[in-house]
Amino acid sequence: MAALSWLLIPILAAVAAGVWSSWASRRRTGIPDSAGVAGYERFRAAMERSRSEETDHPAVSDPATETFGQAPRPTPDRPARTAE
Repeated sequence: MAALSWLLIPILAAVAAGVWSSWASRRRTGIPDSAGVAGYERFRAAMERSRSEETDHPAVSDPATETFGQAPRPTPDRPARTAE
């Protein structure tokens, strides 16, 4: 009898997993597709505006301020940080 009770544990776990997977994969009707598509279009329009503003007004190239992902260069009034 004890062996049968141990067999119930994986069976109940499989049933619980099936119930959870059916709940997790249900079709959600809270947000219509048109609202999501409209939000994406607003996002794309904003990105295009920022890109066109960049090309209209190119930044002045100053080698002292360009870092491109590197650590900033030390200035004479502030010493560089060293790794501790």
